[in-house]
Amino acid sequence: MSEFDIWVYRPSAGYQEGVDIVGYKVEAIDGSIGKVSKHSEEVGSSHIVVDTEVWIFGKHVLLPAGTIKLIDTAEETVHVDRTKDQIKDAPDFDEIKHAGEPSYLEQFGRYYGQPHM
Repeated sequence: MSEFDIWVYRPSAGYQEGVDIVGYKVEAIDGSIGKVSKHSEEVGSSHIVVDTEVWIFGKHVLLPAGTIKLIDTAEETVHVDRTKDQIKDAPDFDEIKHAGEPSYLEQFGRYYGQPHM
């Protein structure tokens, strides 16, 4: 298993446990993708869900915590290390499957670079 865990916030990201980042803008490498609609601090599966608003109309995307480069609380912005196309091509986020299927996050782990254990 690699040292990098896609489901854990990077120490350099500026993540602070308990800080509510819902509503923060989300910036990909090449531009804005929407706003954080939810975030999870669950150990071993931390992630954010992004409402892509008008960029990909009506779509929500899940980004594992390890894709986050920086959380700027002053600017209320989350910077991720993926391009807009990489995010657009990610598996669709399904709230019902997320809540009911323990293995649901595995597809995101594979897509973003690491199987979910």
